[in-house]
Amino acid sequence: MKIKFDYRYVLLLAVPIALLAETLHWGNIVQFIAAAIGIIPLAGFIGQATEELTVHTGPKIGGMLNATLGNAAELIITIVAIKEGVLELVIASITGSILGNLLLVMGLSILLGGLRNGTQKFSQPQATTNATTMMLAVTALMIPAIFGHSIDVTHHEGLQPFSLGVAIVMIIVYGLGIVYSFTAKEDDTPMIRPSAHDVHADAWSVKKAVIVLALATAVIVFMSELLVASVEHVVAELGWSAFFVGIIIIPLVGNAAEHMVSAQVALKNQMTLSMEIALGSSLQIALFVAPVLIIVAALMGKELSFNFNQFELVALASAGIVGAFVIKDGKSNWLEGAQLLALYLILGVAFFFI
Repeated sequence: MKIKFDYRYVLLLAVPIALLAETLHWGNIVQFIAAAIGIIPLAGFIGQATEELTVHTGPKIGGMLNATLGNAAELIITIVAIKEGVLELVIASITGSILGNLLLVMGLSILLGGLRNGTQKFSQPQATTNATTMMLAVTALMIPAIFGHSIDVTHHEGLQPFSLGVAIVMIIVYGLGIVYSFTAKEDDTPMIRPSAHDVHADAWSVKKAVIVLALATAVIVFMSELLVASVEHVVAELGWSAFFVGIIIIPLVGNAAEHMVSAQVALKNQMTLSMEIALGSSLQIALFVAPVLIIVAALMGKELSFNFNQFELVALASAGIVGAFVIKDGKSNWLEGAQLLALYLILGVAFFFI
């Protein structure tokens, strides 16, 4: 019997290391790195458990589960950060997740898929619809910040009511997208992520999937506590900023497993699915995760709003425009992937020095 190696079980060793790092006082850097690495396989197990449930529930219910739980790891991390009052990290992670999916994930998938398969084709109507929705969502996120800059509002307090209103509208749009996915024809575009179940073959029972989902979520909550608790010390020791950690590190940690799935299906020349994963995840962040964080913060009595700084506004606008141009013709090649990655690298270097 052939045993398939699963990298996630190796990375899970970081979970006890993170616990020992706190108990034995090995230092904040060790705790931060171990907690971050430990979250990666846990996020992967949440994704797989959700996909396995899709097999039993059918594509419609499964699609809704994917839409709701697709970014569970990052949502948990940012809610913990809100509770701890690290609001700069929360806002930066919203920007970083959108940039990561539009530039890093899509760029890497297009690059690797193009190098192996040459010019690849994907469903242009689906990609175009998702890209249009993405541009609308990014614009909605940017409007409160632009309004705040125009009237010289520099704190979350002045923009929180406006941001709450925008958040409610965006969640309604997200809900309408889910309703549409239940009624759309097969060739129409769902506004929710498709299942990537075809990248693995072993089927789980419903009981196993639910248990894995619950356990992985519980451990992620604990790892997030350790991660956020060590952020301030790590940025002080390494000379980083909380902004850089939020916009680059947290999205990479929370979405690493999903990044790998997108690249894997692109290598298999399943480019429509790969594009849906990248764009669908961005839609989840913009239309669901970001608004939920604003509402959760308000319920916790924290002042949080869509108060993006000028650098984030430029980055969001440029990523949306470049991404739309790349997918508009329904074809991709490795050079376009390299160009998306180059823009992500340029933005990452810029954010490091801000």
